[in-house]
Amino acid sequence: MRKWIWLFAAIGLEVVATLSLRAAMDNPQWFVVVVCGYVGAFVSLSMVLRKGMAIGVAYGIWAACGVALTAVMAHVIFDDSLSWIMGLGIACIISGVWLVEIGAGVAHGKMEQTR
Repeated sequence: MRKWIWLFAAIGLEVVATLSLRAAMDNPQWFVVVVCGYVGAFVSLSMVLRKGMAIGVAYGIWAACGVALTAVMAHVIFDDSLSWIMGLGIACIISGVWLVEIGAGVAHGKMEQTR
């Protein structure tokens, strides 16, 4: 359970850092949030790995959620464009990560059976 909390923290911090990077273009004080956010995101991601989540699954979820949330939040906060093609791309990314997670579970199950 804790690995999921760390993963959600990593995702949230990465999204905040990325959105702050955009805000820093107008106000350089936001770079403090950018640096703290990215450092916190990577520390949180390393905690996820320490708790035992496979790196392919953890990184896939982190990246996919980061892309999706950043695109949606940039649309809401900065009025960035968000077309249906972008939405389709986000759906493909999420589907791909889901398949990686299923594949990791299948591979893990096969490894358990051979022991």
